[in-house]
Amino acid sequence: MNLLGAMLRDEGAASLTEYALVLALIAVVAIVGLQHVYEAVSATLNTVSDKLTAAQSGP
Repeated sequence: MNLLGAMLRDEGAASLTEYALVLALIAVVAIVGLQHVYEAVSATLNTVSDKLTAAQSGP
């Protein structure tokens, strides 16, 4: 219990908590951004695959 009280009074612990929250926010933004990139790349590769399949089949 004394450890928790000491952390609450410690200014460094508050800074550490703020940095952790900022890092968590950056991680969430990165994950969402990567999901959008994944979807775009996946759609492009599917389009290329469809065109290659159609080209192999012939007219």
